[in-house]
Amino acid sequence: MTEPVGLKDPEWFINGVVLVETDLAPEELLEQLLGIEKAMGRRRTVKWGPRVIDLDLLCYDRLILNGSFLTLPHPEMVKRRFVLEPMAEIAPDYLHPVLNRTIAELREALSSSDKGLIKLPD
Repeated sequence: MTEPVGLKDPEWFINGVVLVETDLAPEELLEQLLGIEKAMGRRRTVKWGPRVIDLDLLCYDRLILNGSFLTLPHPEMVKRRFVLEPMAEIAPDYLHPVLNRTIAELREALSSSDKGLIKLPD
């Protein structure tokens, strides 16, 4: 579980990262993720507000994309322990295509005062 970002005193979240293989283009994949959110009842009312689900596309191979609909890699991922911790568990050697640093290196570079992570048992 990780401490939320952006709001005061919201509920904590359960976070995870998955590695998938797909034939979908990045924009198509994001559309599918947004469709899952909508089907599960996600309503976008308050930025970083409470939600039933939040699916993000963090990276797509080593693609760098700066579009109005999608930016890859996700611009905030390197600042967030709740992204880098689980990502480092499954892909520690993945090389960030912009920063040319591994996920493990990016995780280690986070401030040691950056708290807000509770690992749940397997």
